[in-house]
Amino acid sequence: MSLWLSGANAWAGTARSFWTAEAGRQQAAATRQMMELWAPPGPGAKKKRRRKVR
Repeated sequence: MSLWLSGANAWAGTARSFWTAEAGRQQAAATRQMMELWAPPGPGAKKKRRRKVR
């Protein structure tokens, strides 16, 4: 029985970790959307060009 409970606890920990990470991703996406709604990005922010490594 102890082996079964240990396996169930490991599975529960994995599931909890997955759902916690998913909740964090959804919260970040919601925050990003809210910020874009209230404070749209400035005009044409240029990205830095990376130098090719030879």
